[in-house]
Amino acid sequence: MRYGEEIINQASLKLWDNPSPERDYEINISFPEFTCLCPQSGYPDFATIKILYIPDKKIVELKSLKLYLNSFRQTYISHEEITNKIYSELYEKLNPRYLEVIGDFNPRGNVKTIIKCRSSKTF
Repeated sequence: MRYGEEIINQASLKLWDNPSPERDYEINISFPEFTCLCPQSGYPDFATIKILYIPDKKIVELKSLKLYLNSFRQTYISHEEITNKIYSELYEKLNPRYLEVIGDFNPRGNVKTIIKCRSSKTF
């Protein structure tokens, strides 16, 4: 196993204290090189994962987020399941004031899919 694969296999989301918890502000993250595998065919799926959140007490450390998202490269999972999984894990860890996760999947078989999960809290 190469060192990068080993680091990705050990990935976990790390949190930092929010430097401005008294203020509502947006953190907007785009991860344009997301990949996973179709659970039926095994073909690769490519997507841009977009994350928008208003933090409360914690923020996610970006390198740990990158490694966490890369950890799905060899995972057989549907577009819907992976988008909801990313949303749930971020929401559980961060407990943000607002969270939205969008899985914007590249067309495959002439079909484009966009999955959105968002919290009911609004800003």
